[in-house]
Amino acid sequence: MASIRMQPVLRAKVAGRRSLIAIRSAHQLVVTSSPDPSHTPKPIIKYGPPTGGRSSDSGHTVTVFGCTGFLGRYLVQKLARQGTQVIVPYRDEDEKRPLKIMGDLGQIVPMEWDARNADQIAECVKRSDVVYNLVGRDWETRNFKYEDVNVKAAGLIAEVSASMNVPRLVHLSHLNAHPESASAFYRSKYHGERAVRDHFPTATIVRPSQMFGFEDWLLNAIAQYPILFKLNEGKTKILPVHVMDVAGALDLMLNAPVTSVASTFALPGPVLHTFNSLQSLVSSITLNPISTAPTVPKQLAKLVATGLNRGIWWPTISPDEIERKYIDDLGVEAFKSTNQDKVNQGWEESYNPQMKGIDGEQVKSWKELDMTPDPVEDHAIKYLRRYRAATSYDTPVETGKHKPPKAYHVLP
Repeated sequence: MASIRMQPVLRAKVAGRRSLIAIRSAHQLVVTSSPDPSHTPKPIIKYGPPTGGRSSDSGHTVTVFGCTGFLGRYLVQKLARQGTQVIVPYRDEDEKRPLKIMGDLGQIVPMEWDARNADQIAECVKRSDVVYNLVGRDWETRNFKYEDVNVKAAGLIAEVSASMNVPRLVHLSHLNAHPESASAFYRSKYHGERAVRDHFPTATIVRPSQMFGFEDWLLNAIAQYPILFKLNEGKTKILPVHVMDVAGALDLMLNAPVTSVASTFALPGPVLHTFNSLQSLVSSITLNPISTAPTVPKQLAKLVATGLNRGIWWPTISPDEIERKYIDDLGVEAFKSTNQDKVNQGWEESYNPQMKGIDGEQVKSWKELDMTPDPVEDHAIKYLRRYRAATSYDTPVETGKHKPPKAYHVLP
């Protein structure tokens, strides 16, 4: 009886209590500008718990072209887990299905698109305040050449985004993009940067080196097809970078317009490797001997690659990829590590790029993003354990490295 008498009082207390979620704070309002000065700035208002999270609303609406690719999947996951509504343009129905569960209900919006259809691109970007262009193709097909994907499609996305008054555009290029490169892929990446900046002058250009991860074509290729990394006698120098670090950098750029707008970022790995050193790493982790495959001459390898491309309909290896096996990563001469222990612990910057952006601006790197990328040795076991024999599958791996905690910092 006492509980029945107290019910009106309890209801009155509940009704008079203010929810913390309903309180608006200054940090929940962000105003973004447009590349068109005459366009009205767009307010971005956050909803939900102050700590954010999957079920909150960051206020951003983001379009990720190339979302079904290697890097795109990880970027969509990072954006969606902070409450960002992500528009995922797709071509294949089956490839976009895994993206649906990465965000809360209604936060992942799939839209079919064609890289040559400006109207479909406009539908994908017209409600977005940030557009990521991760579209790229490192082999050519009958329907799409390097020029079509890396230059024309990139320029069309930038042109349509500018016409729809999208405030920001982030374009993914490559560390080795150069107009005089021996690789047609690297040349097309450079011309793609030029096409993007011509239509969208404030676009952010991101140049990662070759990425490694679960679905990569680096560690997995060394474990499955080691003969490809015997080319150039295994002396090619590369700076492999973790795909999660690149996705994290792209995620940071979403809320750091002052740092990233109209900038070019070079994102190499922290440790310099050669194909020979990577083969030794794969051998030590998989507990298999290093391959004794011979070094195939360059012209013969290109001839075999050409025959495979003409005789098999699915992608294997292209002649241009053979050419890339002989090209060192751009900027390896600027890679210096006076004290490797400090570099591994994050106390010293190991990479000092001296390159310039497409418009002559100074290239930024991990330091400006307040990030320290992880070396390939720290993550290789997760991606290479499956290549072990059953008898040694659970053998532990000890790298002897410790990554110290990092202080929290917010980019402007």
